[in-house]
Order: sequence, then C-alpha cells, then structure tokens
Amino acid sequence: MITVLVVDDHARIRESLVEMLSLSGDIDVVGECTDGDEVPAAYRRLQPDVVLMDVVMQRVDGLSATRRLLAEQPDARVVLLTGTVSATLVRQAVEAGAVGYQVKGEDPAALAGLLRRVAHGGTAWSPRAMSLLPRPDGNGNEGQGALGP
Repeated sequence: MITVLVVDDHARIRESLVEMLSLSGDIDVVGECTDGDEVPAAYRRLQPDVVLMDVVMQRVDGLSATRRLLAEQPDARVVLLTGTVSATLVRQAVEAGAVGYQVKGEDPAALAGLLRRVAHGGTAWSPRAMSLLPRPDGNGNEGQGALGP
C-alpha cells in the first residue's frame, strides 16, 4: 500500500483527491493538511511515501513548505499540484526539491499511476512542466529538460 499526505487549502479539492486516490485500491491517504505550515509535523507523524501538495496556499505556499520539509526530511518525496504552469514556477519546484509537478485538470485518472511511480523512486513531471524545464546544456532556453517523466 502506498501512503499519501494530501495538502491543499481548498476543502473540495482535497476531498476530490482523497476520493479519487482511494478508488485506486493500492493508495491510502493517511493525512490531509490545509496549509504548508502543517506539513513538517504531519510528515513526521505519518511518514507517508508521497506528499501531494498544492503550490498556491494562503499562509505557507507549497514551494516554501517543500523546502522546509526537505531540509528536515531529505528523503521525503513531494509532488506539487497546481493550476498554474510557468517556467519560473517549474524552475522553483526543481530548486525546492520536488520530484514532480502536476497540473490540475491534466488527466486526473493518471494521478494514481504517477504517485506510484514517485513512491517507487521515479518522478512525475507533467508534459507541460517538462516543456518548461531548462535544457540540460544549462543555456536557459526552454525546451525538453534534464528530468525524465
């Protein structure tokens, strides 16, 4: 069973994610947080395989929460989930240490499979996020990035 901590400040989004992931049969949502400031304590208590975290939240956003969590728990696996895609946000996600970046509304049926991949050591970068990563040559041009799907 893969364990997941869901972090989103919108109750309906959290409820939808929990319901959708519960239908997978092999994913157990072990906890929910409404803001990024709750994540480190919840992670310590629950030890989930994957943290699925919204980027935009009221007090502590997902990028800051990811940095804080990984400073304390370097083995944590964080997938950011957001409705916003930009080269800046994708770059910040990489710099924060996230292992995935998914766009809300992009094939929600695939989310469980992506979380399985992350739980087993892979990454989960959406095609739109991948297209915005800097090229491996480091020249800053947009295009296919160095990270694999």
